[in-house]
Amino acid sequence: MNVSSVSNTFTAQRAATTSDTSSTATYDNFLKLLLTQMKNQDPTEPMKSTDYMAQLATFSQVEQTVKSNSKLDALLASSTWAQADSVIGRTVSTADGKVSGQVSSVTITSEGAVAKLKDGTQLLLGPGVVVS
Repeated sequence: MNVSSVSNTFTAQRAATTSDTSSTATYDNFLKLLLTQMKNQDPTEPMKSTDYMAQLATFSQVEQTVKSNSKLDALLASSTWAQADSVIGRTVSTADGKVSGQVSSVTITSEGAVAKLKDGTQLLLGPGVVVS
């Protein structure tokens, strides 16, 4: 198989999918790439069918891993909301005791749950924070 033709095909395929908001390849794109790879292979040294099956299996495995990761992210977000809900109205303080107060609201940020205390102070809920 000619490596440059596969590389050029992959580059063209990648350019065609840049308008897609997803950062992962779709199964359809993979199949198109595989078919192009088959069309452009060297007829004197064709790729073995077991190699094609291995590529399909690998892509399927990656696709399932991506789906599992998105489900785990949703589960983590749900857990964060449950944690946030449980501290509203309770008193939180840092391990050193410098920041303490009753939680009036909680905001979820990329860093985690941030508690807003009655006095306006914000406290990242994480290790070392005591809830009472």
